[in-house]
Amino acid sequence: MEDWELDFEWLKVRHYVKKQFVRTELPDLNGILFLIGIQEYGRGIGPFTKEEKQDLMHIAVCRLLSYDNYYRFVGRDEDGWPHYELVRKISNIELKDQAILLKHKIVQYFKELDSEMLNPVPGSLSN
Repeated sequence: MEDWELDFEWLKVRHYVKKQFVRTELPDLNGILFLIGIQEYGRGIGPFTKEEKQDLMHIAVCRLLSYDNYYRFVGRDEDGWPHYELVRKISNIELKDQAILLKHKIVQYFKELDSEMLNPVPGSLSN
């Protein structure tokens, strides 16, 4: 994906989230990571402690990097928190490049989410 395409798709995701949560400002990368963490946790909006918020963002990063097989989902603990294990080491990349990688994966995540919502599983509640 070219830079302008990523910028465009990233902006679409930000506007989508802004509209869904009736916000006045576009969310930043951390805000969207937090929301993905909540989605992956699957237990509602909160309230969350500071540590839990950090855990949710870590869950989001693991989920996103699982697209490239850096992490693998191993299950949930007794409290329902998802757990991932590192499958392969992530090379050291600069902060700017980390943000670009995460934006690519967030766009992929939202496209996948959109596809699931448009094409629900037969027999699901959406039908």
